[in-house]
Amino acid sequence: MIDRETLGRMLETSARLLRENADVLSDIDARFGDGDHGITITKIAKLVQERAATWGDVSIKDFLDEVGMGVMAVRGGSAGPLYGTMIGGLGVQLGEDENELSADAAKRMFAGCLSEMRDITTAQVGDKTMMDALIPAVEAALACDAAADDAAAVFAAAAAAADVGAAASEGFASKFGRARSYGDQTIGTPDAGAVSTALFLRGLAQGIAC
Repeated sequence: MIDRETLGRMLETSARLLRENADVLSDIDARFGDGDHGITITKIAKLVQERAATWGDVSIKDFLDEVGMGVMAVRGGSAGPLYGTMIGGLGVQLGEDENELSADAAKRMFAGCLSEMRDITTAQVGDKTMMDALIPAVEAALACDAAADDAAAVFAAAAAAADVGAAASEGFASKFGRARSYGDQTIGTPDAGAVSTALFLRGLAQGIAC
């Protein structure tokens, strides 16, 4: 089971991984974009760290919503709204008093996250966006055959699938954003958003065992 303290640690681990890889993310983004993905991700990571460190008495559901709303306001292109929706979406299918997360709750977190994301983007796997990592992650989470109290297994399955999805984005041509104008020239470079999403989900999985 995952409690509030553990989830806070998971988010802090995600934020740390994102900040450690900020230069890599900006380098990837600079090849066919504005080159600022790492800068914006650093702003998002700092906000997540600050909120996780000062988590008050609110429920997991409300906390994720608050963090998501805060991230949405981060300036720097589309990353703020997209990450805000993804993080806030993790709480939409949780109950108001659900502060210990089972494997089923973890699966609902991923299902809710993807549902919220599909309200704001039509991107699918193969379009070279963050969805190349998120969609396989959610599918793996929902398919995970975990014991009722083993939410960690669900997060681990999601993280592994996200890593594979982010790597696979290297073989796609961009269909969204500024990089779209480069078409097939983008093949051979992974999507920065997919890579950062995989890092975020990897951090959630790693943070459980910290």
